[in-house]
Amino acid sequence: MGSNAAENHPISFKWVNEAMKKGAKLISVDPKFTRTSSKADFYTALRSGTDIAFLGGMIKYIIENNKFFKEYVADYTNASFILSDNYFFKDGIFSGFEPQTGKYNKDAWAFEKDTQGNPKKDVTLENPRCVFQLLKKHYSRYDLQTVSDTTGTPKEDLVSVYEMYSSTGQREKAGTIMYAMGWTQHTVGVQNIRTMAIIQLLLGNMGIAGGGVNALRGESNVQGSTDHCILYHIWPGYLKTPKASLASLAGYNTKYTPKANDPLSANWWANYPKYSVSLLKSFFGDKGTEANDFGYNWLPKLDDGKSYSWLDLFDEMYKGSFSGFFAWGQNPACSGANSNKTRQALTKLDWLVNVNIFDNETGSFWKGPGMEAEKIKTEVFMLPCAVSVEKEGSITNSGRWMQWRYKAAEPPGSAMPDGEIMTKLFEKVRDLYRKDKDAVFPEPVLNLKWDYTSAGRFDPHKLAKEINGYFLKDITVNGESFKKGDLVPSFVYLQADGSTSSGNWLYCNSYTNKGNMSARRKKEKAGIGLNLEWSWCWPLNRRIIYNRASVDKYGKPWNKETPVIQWNGSKWVGDVPDGGWPPMLNPDGTPNKKSKHPFIMKPEGYARIFGSGMADGPFPEHYEPLECPVEKNLFSSQLSNPTIPKYTTMMDTYCTCDPKYPFVGTTYRVSEHWQTGIMTRWQPWLLEAQPQLFVEMSTELAKLKGIKNGEKIMVISSRGEVKATALVTSRFKPFTIQGTVIHQIGLPWHYGWVHPKDGGDSANLLTPSTGDPNTRIPETKAFMVNVKKI
Repeated sequence: MGSNAAENHPISFKWVNEAMKKGAKLISVDPKFTRTSSKADFYTALRSGTDIAFLGGMIKYIIENNKFFKEYVADYTNASFILSDNYFFKDGIFSGFEPQTGKYNKDAWAFEKDTQGNPKKDVTLENPRCVFQLLKKHYSRYDLQTVSDTTGTPKEDLVSVYEMYSSTGQREKAGTIMYAMGWTQHTVGVQNIRTMAIIQLLLGNMGIAGGGVNALRGESNVQGSTDHCILYHIWPGYLKTPKASLASLAGYNTKYTPKANDPLSANWWANYPKYSVSLLKSFFGDKGTEANDFGYNWLPKLDDGKSYSWLDLFDEMYKGSFSGFFAWGQNPACSGANSNKTRQALTKLDWLVNVNIFDNETGSFWKGPGMEAEKIKTEVFMLPCAVSVEKEGSITNSGRWMQWRYKAAEPPGSAMPDGEIMTKLFEKVRDLYRKDKDAVFPEPVLNLKWDYTSAGRFDPHKLAKEINGYFLKDITVNGESFKKGDLVPSFVYLQADGSTSSGNWLYCNSYTNKGNMSARRKKEKAGIGLNLEWSWCWPLNRRIIYNRASVDKYGKPWNKETPVIQWNGSKWVGDVPDGGWPPMLNPDGTPNKKSKHPFIMKPEGYARIFGSGMADGPFPEHYEPLECPVEKNLFSSQLSNPTIPKYTTMMDTYCTCDPKYPFVGTTYRVSEHWQTGIMTRWQPWLLEAQPQLFVEMSTELAKLKGIKNGEKIMVISSRGEVKATALVTSRFKPFTIQGTVIHQIGLPWHYGWVHPKDGGDSANLLTPSTGDPNTRIPETKAFMVNVKKI
């Protein structure tokens, strides 16, 4: 669901095929019959933007048919936690909603506490105020008829999917989900994934072999780039970017270091100060001392309550709020939602630096359709960059495996690896600060530690070691002695006193005194396929996170045929355990006081069915996309997510139930092209396979509009239009939604006007500037359009 792995993630789908040879069943749920659907044991369709309705119906089915794994749910999740009387849900809105801000006060979602300050529990799951009973009540509205009328999925298909998948809620079974942008790029994107996480917890499918909620990343290093803080709200290792109100390191660490009152809670984030100080030491080295908060105030802060996401950056750029922009390894003129607004925003800049391997629509925006170059002030610089095989370094894939890749060829012409470009830029900027005695706030630049070169060239091994971290003085930790300059063997040894450095605590253990762990290539000949000596996996080379939930409270695997770990009486064997503590119970059934709850990253130690950290509610709730074909949400009177961001410039338009735009649009990928096509549109053999933008539509819609296969048509939204070739197909079928026939069309988003000249332009000229309230990822998978023959 939300992915088409056979076409877009063929390497991962290889393992699906292997599982199917052993009897596994594959379910495909997608608005379009895809290559994945063609391989599936069961396929059904749903309208884009209705996944929570579909999955909410599955939650109801699992609970009412007693399909859930009760022992797992009661012991390992917060299903037993009792909520305070302040929590309620009424007509699409949760308690704590503040209409004037469009945000929730999450204090209204608190649990009842005992005298020790721990959540009160009812392990029988019968208390009407416990999470389980409130979950049951919440999804009692998601009956088959209402779900079908919302999604367009036939009721009999819903039952088939629900029965097939809920059968995995048994000790000897496993089920997994492979999702991608089809789930994330919605105004309820995070909650789509949360809904499936709830299902997986109800069925006991987290932490086990063949389980999990698996994100199929959009490119091979999305996981790695996220781990290393490509997003504005995090520092490396998922530490928080500080807010302006946090004036000191002590205040910052106190804010983000959770406290736990349960002695059986590992509360691993209690180590937060060790990781933040080690990161600052990695940044500033000897210049960062306890006296200056290790350089904490040399780093930028976020204004409280302000978002700096992609949508917000380009909104501010459009308004003229800043003068310069580095477009590094990206093509926002095609990849950004509402691309006409993005392209106009680029005209408001003084300068733009485009770092890429080929010319693209961003670097040449001023020459694009509708532009008047003589009126555009933006000065554009092109820095040619090496492609991945022309440089050495690591990628971290969807499974968190950090794999070292070797350089296969020299970059052509004046192209350089990213690290080399960054090094030269930094050294030049530092020289300018050194020369300018009146420079404002020079400390962040002049004090930054930068010793990642060998023979004057960027050295990825030096940076990889810096990310792992060093001991900065002779020290004894946990009874072991280390010398200054030793690489830290694991994050267990990081300290909060400035004696250790680590550029990313999660990667501490990846490059040790034993060598580059990510370069290992030894295959496993037995076992369940953990391959512990092939590459390296964060954290600590653990291949399946939360793996202590794969065993019962005695340490025995739920499924003896596929053990991830098991307790042999003195230690865990198998995967690297999620903490070395012994099982929850002693052999005689008494509690083991030396143990810890299995979900160690949560302060309470339990997985969260009730998610009190979400911006838009602790339980997922179906809301229609901001642009939708219906006037009514069948589950409540709240049509769309009440917390979503909306933008108000003249280029931000939204049309729901507008007869000018009667059809649902969505975007997707094809095997032959990559992202916005910068790499692939310049390759003649790939271009021959997929030469130009097309729009897929059903035979019924084509007949309705008088369109024949292969004809040129225009696809139009309230924000823009694109020319495309009509691909009339039975892969799309009309939906019956609330008694009305609704048509859906789809376009790939790989094209742009630069090359080829007759290839069409970006499908994102159609998509709206809105997104998920938790992440601000744009809603490019459900929007309203029209089609007409040219």
